[in-house]
Amino acid sequence: MNWDDLRIFLCVARTQRLNAAARELAVDATTIGRRLARLERDVDATLFEQGPAGYVLTERGRALVEHAEAAEQAALRFGGEVSGEAGPGGMVRVSVVEGFGTWIVARALPDFHRRHPRIVIDLVAGSGVLSPSRREADIAIMLARPQHGPLVARKLTDYRLGLYASPAYIENAGMPDARADLLDHSIVGYVPDHIFTPELDYLGEVLPGLEPAIRSTSISAQYEMVAGGGGIGVLPRFMAAQNARVVPVLAEDVSIRRSFWLVMHRDMRRFARIAAFSQWIDEVVARRRDVLL
Repeated sequence: MNWDDLRIFLCVARTQRLNAAARELAVDATTIGRRLARLERDVDATLFEQGPAGYVLTERGRALVEHAEAAEQAALRFGGEVSGEAGPGGMVRVSVVEGFGTWIVARALPDFHRRHPRIVIDLVAGSGVLSPSRREADIAIMLARPQHGPLVARKLTDYRLGLYASPAYIENAGMPDARADLLDHSIVGYVPDHIFTPELDYLGEVLPGLEPAIRSTSISAQYEMVAGGGGIGVLPRFMAAQNARVVPVLAEDVSIRRSFWLVMHRDMRRFARIAAFSQWIDEVVARRRDVLL
């Protein structure tokens, strides 16, 4: 097997798009496709299936990833020894729910880059989480511990959510005195059909039958709706605490607790770049404990 073909294969496995891999590797997509076809002939196996999600690894493709990553790590170690560079290198794709990814991870990532300049981080922050078991991500920070698959998972941290509104909204609509009063207020929340995990379906915990009048699939958009005076919404403390644009509502009565889980494919534990990120995110969580809980 040609190492350059393996390098291209890994890039497509991580990006799931020929054009994205072509941009990252600075070659054209036709060359990428030709190299993948050659690699599939060399190993006598189909490595990807094409679908709506892009290029998805087959079972044989997932098996080859393990060997290709081992070769990549060996090349990186050798390159570091020759050049005198210290520390792990390579790429880590981190998939994380939008709020935590934007408000906690992204804001701290410059610190990680200063510590580990040879590690490239792809931060995929959005609604839904990529699957480490299908090699869509190296690390996922999820709202629930997965029950199946070749995965290792550990609780990263608990966090709290509460009800918030803008000062202007409270001035106009009044502060509710009890949960039942929320039925007389405008509520901000998720689009019900697009709640990708039960852990986000928390309005029923606040008050059965409570429905949002202003809705979004994005927690950051919900924050802006609340801060802009659109109504009362459930927000994580790490987004709303110490922020003058929103104030707590029924703080003594409503406190919702959830957890973040750090998840990876069990074969990824041996890589130094994965260990470096895992240790670093623990430090970030410890520093931000005051706003998480």
